Amino acid sequence: MNFLWLDDFKALAASGSFSRAADERNVTQPAFSRRVRALEAWLGVDLFDRRSQPATLTVAGEWFSDIADELLERVAALPGEAQAVSEAHSATLRIASTHVLSFTFLPRWLRTLETRTTVGPMQLMSDVLQRCEALIQQGKVQFVLSHAHPMSKGGLQSEAYVSAPVGKDVLVPVCSANNTGGPLFTLENKTGIAVPVLQYSTDSGIGRITRAVLGQQLAHLEMQVVVTAHLASVLRTMSLDGRGVAWLPFTLIEEDLASGRLVRASPDDRFDVPTEIRLYRSTAPAGKTGEAFWDAALAAGPM
Repeated sequence: MNFLWLDDFKALAASGSFSRAADERNVTQPAFSRRVRALEAWLGVDLFDRRSQPATLTVAGEWFSDIADELLERVAALPGEAQAVSEAHSATLRIASTHVLSFTFLPRWLRTLETRTTVGPMQLMSDVLQRCEALIQQGKVQFVLSHAHPMSKGGLQSEAYVSAPVGKDVLVPVCSANNTGGPLFTLENKTGIAVPVLQYSTDSGIGRITRAVLGQQLAHLEMQVVVTAHLASVLRTMSLDGRGVAWLPFTLIEEDLASGRLVRASPDDRFDVPTEIRLYRSTAPAGKTGEAFWDAALAAGPM
């Protein structure tokens, strides 16, 4: 339907004269008549009784008159509503964060930023890294927060995006403790029995990092993947349950290590993977609120 037809309908309904309504609408009478016919064809009913002069509304025309008023009011309000939505959208920070950072690092990092800038309304999307990358590439978020390592390349390592380090973390191989408080499984395994390993899926950013950094180093070890999952929190639960060794962020398991619920699966740090926590953004302008947030992140530096 062409919205011009609604104004045509109202003009003809008011005067009943095709010629007068055509003049009011600044079109020729034949063109005006065709537009009225087009509206009637679209609805599938006659709106005007043309047997009388002036033309009068049919029963369907009387019904449609109120509908036309509602539609015209709705259309008239759309520009203002669109501007309001745009202003609210630009004032709302839109951040995608990997699951584990959403409930470990992000809350305390935001508290630090709030000492430098006002962090207003925020839309937080928590997902695996692959999905977070897709969200910023589609323009649905302004920022992505994730673990990062120079050896691990992803969809945001291009000229279209920039990033800044905002924190540090370490991926630590851990497992549950045995009866004496030592590791239930060890990467220094000399028994000839494969060590059960809890592995990240290919969608996981941490999985991407561990494969890039440790792939060759672990190739000579006797290992058997027993669980594969997207989330570090899931692998943590599996580790606590004694199902194998998982590389988990220190920010996630700090209390578990302190309490002895989880222990290192290696006597030293040779299998640790130091990582950065980085904030990514597009090189395109992020709006007033987004730019203020980015400037505050740069000024704060890594935690």
